[in-house]
Amino acid sequence: MTKFILLAATVSAFGAAFAAPALAADPVAGEEAFRNCKACHSVIAPDGTEIQKGGRTGPNLYGIIGRGVAADPDYSYGSSIAALGATGAVWDTASFAAYVANPAAFLQSALGDESAKSKMSYKLAVGGEDVAAYLQSVSQ
Repeated sequence: MTKFILLAATVSAFGAAFAAPALAADPVAGEEAFRNCKACHSVIAPDGTEIQKGGRTGPNLYGIIGRGVAADPDYSYGSSIAALGATGAVWDTASFAAYVANPAAFLQSALGDESAKSKMSYKLAVGGEDVAAYLQSVSQ
């Protein structure tokens, strides 16, 4: 019985170490990482202020965290992300980071459709949470 209790305590402590909250996202690092996004995306406030001058291939990312998926009325989204948006899905830091890490895989998982595709071909393997924090910090 003592061995079982010791084992259970060890497993609990080990599991708790992995369940500890992740470090907070860093908006400063996110601004640096956003350089990878500028080829296609800009960040423009509703009053026209250009926070990040960038390409127009992708949608404006101002206010994306907390906004509905595929909700920028000035952008023509692909059918898969538009279908996700039609479900009422809203971007949060975690979903944004998962999407930018692998857009097609995110849509396939979110929609339960292995044929879902994304117009976004770039993958930001690391730093998605930081970019989300940066976008949130400049979209207030």
